Amino acid sequence: MQANPTLEQNTIAVLPFVNMSASEENEYFSDGITEEIINALAKLKDLKVTSRTSAFYFKGKNIPISQIGNQLNVFYILEGSIRRSGNMIRITAQLIEAKEDYHFWSETWDREWENIFDIQDEISLNIADKLREQLGHFEIQDHLVSTQTKNLDAYDLSLKGRYYFNKWNPTDASKAIDLYTKALALDEQHTESMIGLADCYSFMAIAGFSPLKATWAKAIDLIHHAAQLNDKIPGVHYQLAHLYFFTQCNFGKSLFSLNQALELNPNYVEAHQFMSFFYLISGNHSASLNHLKIALTLNPLSQETLFFMAYHHYMLEDYEKSIEILDRCIQENPINLPAHMIKWQCLIAQGRCGEVLTKIDAYDKNLIVEGDVLGLKGLANAIDNNLAETKTFIDQLIEYSEKEDGYRASSYLVMIYANIGEADQAFHWLDISINNQYSLILFHFSDPLLRPLRNDIRYKDYHKKLYTTSSFKRKKAEKKPIVSKSLLASYSKKLLTHMTANKPYLDPGLSLRSLAQQINIHPNQLSYLLNESMEKNFNEFVNQYRLQAFKAAALDPQNQHLNLMALAYDSGFNSKTVFNTYFKRHTGMTPKQYIQQMS
Repeated sequence: MQANPTLEQNTIAVLPFVNMSASEENEYFSDGITEEIINALAKLKDLKVTSRTSAFYFKGKNIPISQIGNQLNVFYILEGSIRRSGNMIRITAQLIEAKEDYHFWSETWDREWENIFDIQDEISLNIADKLREQLGHFEIQDHLVSTQTKNLDAYDLSLKGRYYFNKWNPTDASKAIDLYTKALALDEQHTESMIGLADCYSFMAIAGFSPLKATWAKAIDLIHHAAQLNDKIPGVHYQLAHLYFFTQCNFGKSLFSLNQALELNPNYVEAHQFMSFFYLISGNHSASLNHLKIALTLNPLSQETLFFMAYHHYMLEDYEKSIEILDRCIQENPINLPAHMIKWQCLIAQGRCGEVLTKIDAYDKNLIVEGDVLGLKGLANAIDNNLAETKTFIDQLIEYSEKEDGYRASSYLVMIYANIGEADQAFHWLDISINNQYSLILFHFSDPLLRPLRNDIRYKDYHKKLYTTSSFKRKKAEKKPIVSKSLLASYSKKLLTHMTANKPYLDPGLSLRSLAQQINIHPNQLSYLLNESMEKNFNEFVNQYRLQAFKAAALDPQNQHLNLMALAYDSGFNSKTVFNTYFKRHTGMTPKQYIQQMS
């Protein structure tokens, strides 16, 4: 599966803002502000925003913008820089049409640190406005960034925490835990720090780097507290989805929380990946593929997305394709345990069991949990019809199931018993997994290696029980048009009268937002009006007036002493490139050719 080769215009990547501060230690701040802008733009439902992972792939690399745009499959790129000096911040940003490397908008902000959230909101709204003027109608909230905390030291610590956690290893995750803890000591209600800390704890628990129950208990308290304080943060619902899945084995509630996260942030790539996985294990392959395609669009360079693609092929029993993709993951990261695990399961499914046993023995024992080793070896022997060896591993797994992380044993026992024809024992361990809310059974119950159990009459009932969603479906409210039909004609007349009488297009700084203010309607309503009544985006609509003004001025004998660009600027155009491009597209000739023909 490849990223969509058709380049959509409503796509943008925000490259890491360059740290121009005197201290390299401010790198975390530049990265943090970049990520905040990504998150703000990601709230716009009609805009596809490349995820942080793929955008940050280009950090520090001297690669042409056109090449970056091609690799990320985006039409627009935002780049910029940040300089922090004492209490002052200077942020520059420029929007670029990637294919032509054409900079069509730039701005600089000099602000005080105390206004950091207002700066982020202003920048994000400016960018969204400029894109809408190019693309056509989509709705923009009045604010894209809200004030997280009044304690800016707490916010600063949270940015540092996120910087370290994004390195995805236990050492840096421990540093992040310390920083988030300090942030919460300064502001105990800083929701983003709670979610960041909960994310660290759940990572450490799931990966086996800290005691399971105690670590999850800390994460659970933080997630519920964050949800009570602010349930409008997508990360709150994403963490709730993790909580319901990994601690309650509750598929329906977890899926519901993922849907809420995506409603708040349609570009939440991790939620799309998780959603793809959810639909895959429940048997809805087409819905799974839809979310996977979105994830690939938003995060084309991510090893995690690549892994989910490999897992998709594994679940469809396309083992060769899965192995091919997994090998790419392993080549990038030789100790990628999830990739090795699924590859071993592919090999077991192909009957290459001896090969798997050898590979498991050669793998670093410090990086794989004992329960997985026993389970995979037992399963390989069961598939290979080595009954005596299989029984030995069954005994070891039953003994292991009594340990704190023994939950891993239960679902392996389900698969092993199923493959040696002992269905009753398989269902016995299935009941144990469900009654104890062991989440791994949600992975393994739909696994291709459990195929022998699917013919059992009991299988469908258990499938329905594990993957039920009926209690958690939410009806979507019917969306009303932003401008009623009765008002559309009135607003249209008001706009056209204003354009003719007051000639606002002569102002080269005219924006959709400022034009909306001039005729006293909301910018979203003006955007909708232009799209519905004029069938044009803002730039097309305004430039048609500028073009007519230029033609009239160019043919006026009194203006013969002025060159063509002077007339273009007087007509409201603010760029030679925009003027020439627009003129030729609408007349089929250059301005000079037009004047000669008309003369």
